[in-house]
Amino acid sequence: MMALVLLMTSVAAIAQVTTSSLSGKVTIDDANGEEVIGATIQAVHEPSGTRYAAVTNVTGRFAIQGMRTGGPYSVTVSYIGFQPKTIKNINLQLGETYDLQVWLSEDANELAEVVISGKASKFAAEKTGASTSINNTQMMQMPTINRSISDIARLSPYANGMSFAGGDGRSTNFTIDGANFNNNFGLSDKLPGGGNPISLDAIEEVQVVVAPFDVRQTNFIGGGINAITKSGTNTFKGTAYVYYRDQNLRGNRIDHQDLGARPDEKKTTYGFTLGGPIIKDKLFFFVNYEGEKTPGQVVKYRVTDDINGETNASGLVSRTLASDMQRVSDFVQSRFGYNPGSYTSYPADESNHRLLARLDWNITDAHHLSVRYNNTKNVAWNSTNGNSSDTGYRLNGTYRIGAQSMAFSNSLYSQENKVQSISADLHSRFGQKMSNQLLFTYTNIEDMRGSDSSEFPFIDIMAGKDANGNQIMEPYMSLGYELFTYNNGVKNKITSITDNFTLYLAAHKITAGLSFEHQMANNAYMRNGTGYYRYNSVEDFLNQARPESFAVTYGFNGKSDPNAQVTFNQLGFYAQDEWNVTDKLKLTYGIRFDNLAFDNDDLARNNAIYNLEFRDGQRVDTGKWPDSHLQISPRLGFTYDVFGDKSLKVRGGTGIFTGRLPLVFFTNMPTNANMVQNSVTYTTTYKNGVPTGEYNANLDKFVGGMITNVSEMISKLGLPTELNENNHQASNKISGVASDFKMPQQWKTSIAVDYQIPVSFPFTATAEFMYTKNINAVTIDNINIKDAEGWERFSGADNRLIYPKDFSVNGNAKQNAVLLTNTSKGHGYTFNITLNAQPLENLNLMAAYTHTEQKEVSGLPGSDPISTWQGLNTIDGPNFATVQRSGYVVPDKLIGSVGYYIPFTHKGLTRGTHINLFYTGYSPNGLTYTYTNDMNGDGIGNDLMYIPANDSEIQIGSLNNGQFVENAEMRKAFWNYIEQDSYLKNHKGEYAEAYAARSPWVHRFDLRIAEDFCFKTGKQEHKFQVSLDFLNIGNLIHSTWGISKVSVTTGNNSYNKILKYEGMDNNKKPVFSMVKVGGEYPTETYETYKNYAECWKLQVGLKYFFN
Repeated sequence: MMALVLLMTSVAAIAQVTTSSLSGKVTIDDANGEEVIGATIQAVHEPSGTRYAAVTNVTGRFAIQGMRTGGPYSVTVSYIGFQPKTIKNINLQLGETYDLQVWLSEDANELAEVVISGKASKFAAEKTGASTSINNTQMMQMPTINRSISDIARLSPYANGMSFAGGDGRSTNFTIDGANFNNNFGLSDKLPGGGNPISLDAIEEVQVVVAPFDVRQTNFIGGGINAITKSGTNTFKGTAYVYYRDQNLRGNRIDHQDLGARPDEKKTTYGFTLGGPIIKDKLFFFVNYEGEKTPGQVVKYRVTDDINGETNASGLVSRTLASDMQRVSDFVQSRFGYNPGSYTSYPADESNHRLLARLDWNITDAHHLSVRYNNTKNVAWNSTNGNSSDTGYRLNGTYRIGAQSMAFSNSLYSQENKVQSISADLHSRFGQKMSNQLLFTYTNIEDMRGSDSSEFPFIDIMAGKDANGNQIMEPYMSLGYELFTYNNGVKNKITSITDNFTLYLAAHKITAGLSFEHQMANNAYMRNGTGYYRYNSVEDFLNQARPESFAVTYGFNGKSDPNAQVTFNQLGFYAQDEWNVTDKLKLTYGIRFDNLAFDNDDLARNNAIYNLEFRDGQRVDTGKWPDSHLQISPRLGFTYDVFGDKSLKVRGGTGIFTGRLPLVFFTNMPTNANMVQNSVTYTTTYKNGVPTGEYNANLDKFVGGMITNVSEMISKLGLPTELNENNHQASNKISGVASDFKMPQQWKTSIAVDYQIPVSFPFTATAEFMYTKNINAVTIDNINIKDAEGWERFSGADNRLIYPKDFSVNGNAKQNAVLLTNTSKGHGYTFNITLNAQPLENLNLMAAYTHTEQKEVSGLPGSDPISTWQGLNTIDGPNFATVQRSGYVVPDKLIGSVGYYIPFTHKGLTRGTHINLFYTGYSPNGLTYTYTNDMNGDGIGNDLMYIPANDSEIQIGSLNNGQFVENAEMRKAFWNYIEQDSYLKNHKGEYAEAYAARSPWVHRFDLRIAEDFCFKTGKQEHKFQVSLDFLNIGNLIHSTWGISKVSVTTGNNSYNKILKYEGMDNNKKPVFSMVKVGGEYPTETYETYKNYAECWKLQVGLKYFFN
């Protein structure tokens, strides 16, 4: 009842933790003695002098929340008539409660203070579920070149990049000081700000959570990363640093083969940190700036300089003539007043700037405020798109910049990634029974394309005609505003206000509150937004002959920057009780309510789409987001200290976790509804790559004068400009969201054992098992596909469905109408065992093994719902998909680390050597066996292969008038391949499962060596550190070590196609042929991946410290 009252009266509840806690019990003489009521607890954060106080209650217990992480802390316990006791060197971990048991001794003659070391059990923190805490020291010792959060997260045994425990990396929730730093839009799992939104030197601690049974933590189903930034202290401290790498500090040999000249790859990272007191013990500051500069070479080809007599040049030289580029440049400048840019110099440099500032104010001992601001901007240049075009014939396999063609510099585009964030965190304590945390955060994330070009159509010019007068279907030159860049960008704004109110009652700590988050995502995408023309030759362009193709996209109702937008508000309530049932057993139980409501003002209904009726009478309403749903997340966790001395702990819990879906899946609905912009394409007709002579008559309107202004294009072509309810149109790409759609939810259950192995040095072991079950997983349903009742099937062992010609509901098989919906299918589990040891002073060892399995209907592998639906690997088509392995799973993984610090003095100079080795062993790729060609007739070529149990279950050869013709040589090669492949050999008589065939294990070692040079000037301490970071150092030692393997037939792809579907015989039994590689049947599944990314890399660093 008390929890319910607090729930209704509190202001708000935090979504993610930003501080640490300290709790414990005070008794007389020993742990089993009488409870001390009214003892005073004084905890002092020694570096800053920040003080926290508490008094023990009627059970002898105390609790302090909202404390700075890290330390060291000194905790003094005093009571009248007893010796005061001070425990020093206590360090607190982010998001966890340090359990401190203190007993006082009565001494009538001597009441002097007793001071003891606080070196505690590794399991002093009271966590329930799977989590890993990583402090700044560990981060700085980790071998890394990218200096990214994902590099540091490798210390979690559940991590695979930004993916945790087999989950989609886009579902991982990343917060800094409680503020949302996710790639919420979800085009990739790359973090905003170019991938590194904050410097590692600004981070104090990172907590990686997979199943925390604390209802305050939310918005993830895979994993969560909580990071907090550094604070100033009473001592002025600072650093200055620089890191450097280039192409000469990396390998280029794999499997005894030289990969050729190393491409230019320079990167310099530089920065500083400074922190200290403004008012001692009261007000502190911390600032960090970090910059990165990467001189690039986006365009590696150059034109043939025929102006100066160059002919038949070798190397990276395009056939495009400088004289032709100059003629075109002169023409567009004189005729249209447009500057296309250079054809000899191109923008290329990438830059990143990160700034962070933080203030911490100890208002009183009971009130502490921290305010943080950071700003990140990343700019990277990219080459013109390769060959995409809205034309009658796409020039596949060619590039606009390459051996055949060149583009002007103003046709390149920049990618600008910006992040701005503010957080304000106030912690207050009211008397001895109440505390509160109020947290405000705001984050603005922008990912925008930019261009040096003025607004001008993008123009492709083909290579003219050959000697026989036939059109050469190859590119030759491009210019203008890059065709995907105009009005292309994502803006995401997140505002949250949260509060956490806690009441301390005897053995209970009751927390309750409310959280509010407002989020807006705006996506603009205008392909051909400045217009697009393709000409057959340079002469056609210069003479302004009829273009071969034309396209334009424009906004309705005069809007020059049309966009799709999704806005929602999420309100969350929760209540939780942490109950110390006994001195050994603690229960944490609570419940969370989240309600997410979308803003329908962002939408408009397309009546043409709404009037279409699909399967079971369903319709797609593009003018309405899903209904608001209250999602409930109860959780229960426990810790049991078996012997009462923290040497053996059993912990675990069960509960429901609610996550988020990448917002791109929502904005596709208004984008595909044709309610914000209109696209028009006029093309020439081709047959087998040859012009038929037919073309759209509107192309004649551009003869003699290309139109460069979009408004004039619209007027000239008589295109509709006003959108009203009478002229809505439905395209073949229809996206919607089911009205009862819910955000993803999972039920997680875990059990773990923590054990301190009784040896003469610290040696601990943790074993943890976690099971997950989907409650509301996300899947996609194409409602324009009928139910399969009455459909025919193939005969024989592989009896999958055969799609009839009329499988679509409305008779238009090209029209996809997909709905985001939910399914409860899917489950998974992970098992982990981790060992930590410190056999010698300054020597730390860690080893961990993790086994993961995750089954799901769809991992949503993409960003467009239609292509994502089509991208599923299935037997009977995406609408009839079964549960299969997730593409994000790494089934088995080993990690290990060795860290050793060797201090010594040489010629009066204090020095120290840091050696840190990190090992990862795993199978990096999951392969899916599918057929070449569309076997079941659904129009999608992702049909899972059936692995025959024996020779009678497959027909290998060819078809002749419906009759099977065997090919004995091919059959023998196929079975030889099956027998050498461990997955296929062990799964005969089954359908291949997605991502289930695993590539061979790869073993990689990363090494960091750092040398410290320390000295003093007066009371000031100084240190210089020289560091070397090696990635995949095994490849430096031997060219075959640390190198992964990929499919012989498909390379570094997730699918493997060894059979081609040729058709079915007169008995409806399928016939297959086997693919060849280089004219030969493949005899092995894998080959060494000879790619520069696999080679060793080295980064050199220099860092200066003072304090």
